Amino acid sequence: MRALLPLLFLLSLPVTAAPLHSQFLPPDDLTLRQETPEAQQLLQVTDYSVVVGNQRQSSQQPIPITAPLIVRLKGKPLSKGATISQVLINFDGEAGKSLKKPAFDDKTRTLTLNYPVAQYRIILDLLRTETLYVQFLSYANGHIWADVHTGTVRTR
Repeated sequence: MRALLPLLFLLSLPVTAAPLHSQFLPPDDLTLRQETPEAQQLLQVTDYSVVVGNQRQSSQQPIPITAPLIVRLKGKPLSKGATISQVLINFDGEAGKSLKKPAFDDKTRTLTLNYPVAQYRIILDLLRTETLYVQFLSYANGHIWADVHTGTVRTR
């Protein structure tokens, strides 16, 4: 029993749970992620589809025609309490344009991410060659973090 006391002590300490996959987060130079996240959605990608659209949104003059580029990811949620079922990645071709913030919709269980079109090829290459994960973290201070990342990959 005496040998078990240190173990029992460790088990009784409060657990400050770091988010799953926290090892893939960049350094927190601005100390925005010091607290435990209020919510985490973590998805392992199992399927994807690419949609290249072309639409005329109205009958306005001049005629606004857009060509959205969307990658839809589906998979299985991994984090405790995660309800995420899909991720929509929108790619915007306008250089220098500010992108919309990541957003998770509880009702549709969809995470929407926005990336510049220059990152489309990178994400598609990763989807074809690696196991991918998508994570979304939200904090009480209003900070939101979302990413698409691989697991740890061994060099050859």
